[in-house]
Amino acid sequence: MAKIVCMIPARLQSSRFPRKILADLGGRTLLQRSWEAACRTGFFDRVVVAVDAEETAEIVRGFGGDVEMTSVDCLNGTERLIELVQNDRIEGEVFVNWQADEPFLDRSIMGDLLQSIDKKDSDVWTLKKKIDDPVQALSPHIAKVVTDAEGRALYFSRSLIPHYRDDQADCEKIFYKHIGIYAFTYGALLKIAALKLCPIEYAEQLEQLRWLYNGLRICVHQTQQEVMGIDLPEHLFAAQARLKISLHA
Repeated sequence: MAKIVCMIPARLQSSRFPRKILADLGGRTLLQRSWEAACRTGFFDRVVVAVDAEETAEIVRGFGGDVEMTSVDCLNGTERLIELVQNDRIEGEVFVNWQADEPFLDRSIMGDLLQSIDKKDSDVWTLKKKIDDPVQALSPHIAKVVTDAEGRALYFSRSLIPHYRDDQADCEKIFYKHIGIYAFTYGALLKIAALKLCPIEYAEQLEQLRWLYNGLRICVHQTQQEVMGIDLPEHLFAAQARLKISLHA
């Protein structure tokens, strides 16, 4: 089996919800909940939290986490991961980017993501889920994905893809949303580090289009699991309710 490292990017001052990683979720910080969830999966040889502030680093050390400092100038988790890999501060064959606002990811969804990493025929792995809600299908806040016959990404878009040109009553219209969890090979991260903004990424504001545009092979596995990221303060209420259900299950 490949050596798999999980990195949790922990930016303190997120734009839409500053300091959200330190928000309370059932008596622990959101960051600690996500770290604990990653450790519970059993898939990772190392789980490291990539912070950009000493305050966060002290909190991670306090709950027993493995912490690495990264630049405040990193724009996203991928850049934090690349910084650690390029500086030889983490070593592995496959690197998972687990967002700090995803405390409900579990072994099942990680199994979906990592099921083909030993085939070594892809550069990046990610997930899709069938859309059942028409509101989600039409929302520009939810990225959609289409894949080829081998399950590799053809395109990601905030628009509804594919477009069904004709109103075919006997045709089931199937759409998939992209679940933004990624696993990368070492070589893919080095290549991504050298890539420049491309036109389709600029248009859609989706970083994965830069990788696709430059020929990286993105394997998209299907999952039945629903994810629940916490992007805004009001999302914490739903998270608290879900946590209570999971603790009493």
